[in-house]
Amino acid sequence: MARSSSPAGSNAARPRSLGLWSRAFLSALAESCNVADAARKAGITTTVAYDARRNNAAFARKWQAALCEGYDNLEMELLHRLRNGELKPTPARKTAVRSFDNANALRLLAAHREAAARQRAIRDNDDAAAVLEGLNTKLERMRERVLAAKKGGPDGD
Repeated sequence: MARSSSPAGSNAARPRSLGLWSRAFLSALAESCNVADAARKAGITTTVAYDARRNNAAFARKWQAALCEGYDNLEMELLHRLRNGELKPTPARKTAVRSFDNANALRLLAAHREAAARQRAIRDNDDAAAVLEGLNTKLERMRERVLAAKKGGPDGD
């Protein structure tokens, strides 16, 4: 009996490996902070991306880091706009008029600042954990050398 074609969104439509599309997806996500746009650029569906995030902790961490980078970029763009405004054409004039949309820019900054700050805190905590692990390793080696010296030396008996 022949198998019917699999429904949309089934495993058959999904990429074989996370590595085939994940770099393109994460890069696009860092550029746009837009999951649908990043999925389209990576040649996958948003369902595939969300499933990968849910089922792969390392990918979920990279996803958050990409969003943090994207929010940093967004913040820089908005700050540029706040400082310089946007040129908008007007029907009555031959030249464009500089317009400042501070209210929307500030709302966007406020909306993204917390998520970016949370990701920075996670990143900083990871760095602190690595430093602590390095210190513990050094202390353990020193302890082993002291114990070895006591066993082999005149006071070790």
